Amino acid sequence: MAADPDLWGCDRICDYFSAKGMTYERLDHPPVYTAEEAERLVPAARGAHAKNLLVEDRRDGRLFMLTVPFGVRVDLAGTAAVLGTNKLRFAPAGVMQATLGVTPGAVSMLALVNDRAGRVTLVLDQSLAEAEALQCHPLVNTATLVIDRDNLFRFLSEIAHAPRVFPVPVVAS
Repeated sequence: MAADPDLWGCDRICDYFSAKGMTYERLDHPPVYTAEEAERLVPAARGAHAKNLLVEDRRDGRLFMLTVPFGVRVDLAGTAAVLGTNKLRFAPAGVMQATLGVTPGAVSMLALVNDRAGRVTLVLDQSLAEAEALQCHPLVNTATLVIDRDNLFRFLSEIAHAPRVFPVPVVAS
């Protein structure tokens, strides 16, 4: 199957940020598929480390990207209650590819640029929304961009995916 030429990729994301005068730092690294691998393999840099979970409402198929700090386990039932949805489950890889144009391991807020239908609601944990900078995969899992909060929020606004910000419920350790 041929790649969709309308889907954004790493180079296009970087070119967009540069053209808009939004600075970032790029870190190239081996492929990472989990938050644990990212902590081991991504070079040390400033900015909050986040993990991104694409979940869907089991009944109506609404999609949510939950962006939370590394090291937390999201309470899906508690999050569903806050969002006013039914039961949440992890979205299948096929839904991720069709909606965001990425594969597992490359999910990030930047992938929302490919959600032209506006199916995904971004949910950003309060602590990350207050961070000076965040680390995000640029639609591949072999690079990480460190982006200042203001530039990231500007980008999200420009692609019509301003986040819902609140303390995402987590499972107590």
